Amino acid sequence: MTKAGSTLAAAGAPARAVRLPRRRGVELSLLVLAVLLSVYGYCAVGLARSGTVPPGAAGYGAGLGVLALFAHIAVRIRAPYADPLPLPIGVLLNGLGLVLIYRLDLETPGDRAAPTQLVWSTLGVGLFIGVVLVLRDHRVLQRYAYVCVVAALALLALPILFPAVNGARIWIRIAGFSIQPGEFAKVLLAVFFAAYLAANRSALSYTGRRLWRLQFPTGRVLGPILTIWLVSVGVLVLERDLGTSLLFFGLFVVLLYVATGRTGWIAVGLLLAVLGAVAVGRLEPHVGARIEDWLHPFATIEAGQGPNQLAQSLFAFAAGGLLGTGLGLGHSTLIGFATKSDFILATAGEELGLAGLAAIVLLYALLVERGYRAGLALREPFGRLLAVGLASIVALQVFVIAGGVTGLIPLTGMAMPFLAQGGSSVVTNWAIVALLVRVSDSARSQYDGREAP
Repeated sequence: MTKAGSTLAAAGAPARAVRLPRRRGVELSLLVLAVLLSVYGYCAVGLARSGTVPPGAAGYGAGLGVLALFAHIAVRIRAPYADPLPLPIGVLLNGLGLVLIYRLDLETPGDRAAPTQLVWSTLGVGLFIGVVLVLRDHRVLQRYAYVCVVAALALLALPILFPAVNGARIWIRIAGFSIQPGEFAKVLLAVFFAAYLAANRSALSYTGRRLWRLQFPTGRVLGPILTIWLVSVGVLVLERDLGTSLLFFGLFVVLLYVATGRTGWIAVGLLLAVLGAVAVGRLEPHVGARIEDWLHPFATIEAGQGPNQLAQSLFAFAAGGLLGTGLGLGHSTLIGFATKSDFILATAGEELGLAGLAAIVLLYALLVERGYRAGLALREPFGRLLAVGLASIVALQVFVIAGGVTGLIPLTGMAMPFLAQGGSSVVTNWAIVALLVRVSDSARSQYDGREAP
């Protein structure tokens, strides 16, 4: 056969089916690395504080390793094509958070939070395993969109019945047990927003009136979702939970932009955010005080009253320098009562330095990027919006918290995903990782066995 004939024969031959690699071995290797790094951090704290390896290091490593192994087995069985990065990133961030909380517990022996956080982390990994095993197809969630929104609004309104804690009504405390319902509500609202926008994306994009360069949908289409958003944000403002209010607002704008493809929604969202921040800052004294601290972080020092929390946080970052003071050798406990929650990033910045802080931020960025990648790979709109929404929740939280403790924006009082003390937060973030794993499995499995182009 001539060369031209062989070329024509090759062109006419059917393409071979392509088998995608499952990459579960990569995930297992990264999980081993994540557990080893967490155990190393735990040992480093003990060596720095007492000169010896903590007696519970082996138990901590074994416990974290078993949890990671069970989660890996669940993914291997039910989501074999899932992205291999989200689970190891979650384990590493959760393990580092336990190390930082344990390190801060050494400064506050009367207030030990690490054992409780370990219990909540175990529950979170258990929820991750349950979601991966039970939820075979993420599209099932679309059927329960309105159930999710009713449950979310009920969870958001429930703390109003309980007394305020540190100026905000965001907790439910019963007989020593506390929970923050708003953490679970954000996932439920993400499901509702994704389902509603997926069902009405054409009407949102191509109907309505045009004002200047922006085309607004009709009230019949935009009204229901806008009402739900306004009610949820209004309840959070009454509870003084402004961090979660900002999170919901950002989630709403991002998903609306992704659903319609119209950049004008981002401009409108930023404008409304600025107007809302100015209004709330003037009408709510609690928020006004935080804005004043943000504008003048060293005012209390100049007045002879000593540094406030934000000033101490800035000092901690400055003391850390490039490589940090070393785990267990910082003084971030001077920040005060929110050291293990709102300001735990200051401890990481002081003791791990700019290099360690950059590594943590890159881990979050990688988790968000993998979520966006999984969403964009899907053909159906609900999964795309759900993945983008869940990844955006993580991105917005990291931005709001990191911006607050570094003085970029006013403090809002939220928990850093996986790092900060907070049972509700760590459980919710594990649910987010589980859903991203499920979506990424669907995104890759839709191409498995297909003919190569």
